[in-house]
Parts: sequence; structure tokens; C-alpha cells
Amino acid sequence: MKKIKYILLFLLIASNASYAQLIPQLGNQRAGTSSLQFLKIGVGGRATAMGETFVAVSNDITALYWNPAGLMQFNENGVHFSHTEWLVDLNHEFFGGVYRFGGNNALGLSVVSLNTPAMQKTTEFQPAGTGEFFKYGDLGIGLTFARKLTQQFSFGITVRYVEETLAELKMRGFMFDLGTYYWTGLSNTRFAVTISNFGPQVKPSGSVTTSTGGSVSDFQAFPPPTMFRIGFAYDPIDNKTNKLTTTIQLNHPNDNAENLNIGAEYSYKNFLFLRAGYKFNVESENYSAGIGLRAPISITTAALDYSIANFKDLGFTHRLSVNLLLNKKK
Repeated sequence: MKKIKYILLFLLIASNASYAQLIPQLGNQRAGTSSLQFLKIGVGGRATAMGETFVAVSNDITALYWNPAGLMQFNENGVHFSHTEWLVDLNHEFFGGVYRFGGNNALGLSVVSLNTPAMQKTTEFQPAGTGEFFKYGDLGIGLTFARKLTQQFSFGITVRYVEETLAELKMRGFMFDLGTYYWTGLSNTRFAVTISNFGPQVKPSGSVTTSTGGSVSDFQAFPPPTMFRIGFAYDPIDNKTNKLTTTIQLNHPNDNAENLNIGAEYSYKNFLFLRAGYKFNVESENYSAGIGLRAPISITTAALDYSIANFKDLGFTHRLSVNLLLNKKK
């Protein structure tokens, strides 16, 4: 009976969000007001298949991106690799590694990049190209610490160095992620709160030459894409054969309207995974889906995950990720 009540509550919230305008269309006027947009690109085939509703799940290495407190939701050391075929031929890569120590502590390292092939420079008078080329690239390197304070509550913090390069210009800065994770004690429900990409404003350094021969070296500063998230997760089915995880998440970005995401993951014998998600009040995105496989290989447990996300007019993005956890000695 309790499981039925939780499912009905979850569906009621999602229904209200869709049809009763639980989240009003406010905040769209802030679009385009933050820098370092690559920090908003989700990582991992698992999390993105679930509509990026992952802060209250975060029980794999991609917690380095979604919720640093999630590093305390699994006990193994391991590494994660993720590749994303992003929009307009951009390639997005993510690497993460986690090491547990002292029983209730974990350290993590993450590297994220977004880059393009070399592009030819054009001008008003040379629209076919000047013969010179330039590149665009982003890089983020994060160090994470997480600690379990009680059996129910964990917290985590990430310090991340970020760099964006566009031709002769570079933009650098330091950002912080803060995360909490709480098991409510009510069945298997859990609650999480995170704030991501919190830091000072950044602006480009360097100079560019204009088409008239002048030079520009003074640029405006913009804030990073800070995001505040609240998530709730519940497993209405959890036995040796079948497991169903449902999750709902409210997002408050500093550069767009508030939005609501829902997601679900079905697991068969902890081997085959089917996932789906949906984003409400997001202008350019809606549904996502994916599949995953998990199996022991030698001294590791390997997971291969794939996801697809619909960006409406812009098309689909594809993600493929590999998660490797070192099996503990018995």
C-alpha cells in the first residue's frame, strides 16, 4: 500500500507540472547571460537517459558531475569514461576517477572537455576564408572530496579549474560544487540538494584584431552558469530480479527559467537496464531514453551505457559511457 501511495504522489506532481503549470514560464529573459556554457552539458549515458534527474540517485562515478555527495553511495574505487556527440559537430568528453579511504571518505578527480576541429577564419571581405585557422575549446579539471557523516547523511564539495579558448582569447576561473545526500528513513526514499558552478564572474583575456585593423582587449565579465537543484528518488520495486527507480528534480538555473525533470530506470537482475526521462519547461529539450549493460569482468564490474536526447529543432545527441568499478577482495 505504501508503494502505491508513493507512485501516485510521484505521478501527481509530474502531472501538475505538465498540465497545471506548476512551474510558470518565468526566467526565459535570462537566457544568454552566463558564460562557460559547456559546464551545463550533462555527462554519462545513464544520467542523461533519465532526463538528467540524477542528483538524488548519483550512485556511480558520474556523481563527480551531478552531486559530489553521491560518491558515498557506493563502496568501490573506479573510473568512468564518457563520450558525447554534441550538437553541430562538437565532441564532449568526460573522465572521472574515485578512490575511497578511511571508510567514510572519498576523493575524486574529473576532467571534462568540449572541442571542435580547426575552423577557417573569414572576414567581411574574405567570406571564403583568409587561409588562417582557429580553434574553440573548453577544459575543466575538478578535485572532489566527499564524506559520510552519518548512515543517512553525506556531503561533498568540488573545486574545479575551468578554461575556455577561442582563437587568441582565453577565459579562466575557479568554480565550486556543493552537494548533500540524505536517506529519509521513509522506505528507501532519498533527498538531495546541490549547487553547481558557483564562483566569480569571468571575462576573456588577450586581444583580437578587428576587420579595420584596430585591436580590442577589454571585454565584459559574465557569471558562470550556476545551477541549484533539488531531487527526490524512490524505488517502488526492489528485489533480486527487478528494480525500478523513479526520480523527480527541480532545477533553478541563473540564466534561464526554472524547470522540472522526471526520470526512471528499470533493472533486470542488475544486468540489463532500461531508462527514460522527460524535461518540463525547457524550451529546446524534452524526452530522452537509453539502455545499459552491467557485468563482472576479471577484477572489475563494467557497465556500458548509451543514451539519446531530443533537442527538438536541433536534432538528437548521443552519449556512450563506460563505468569500471574495482571489485573488493572477499
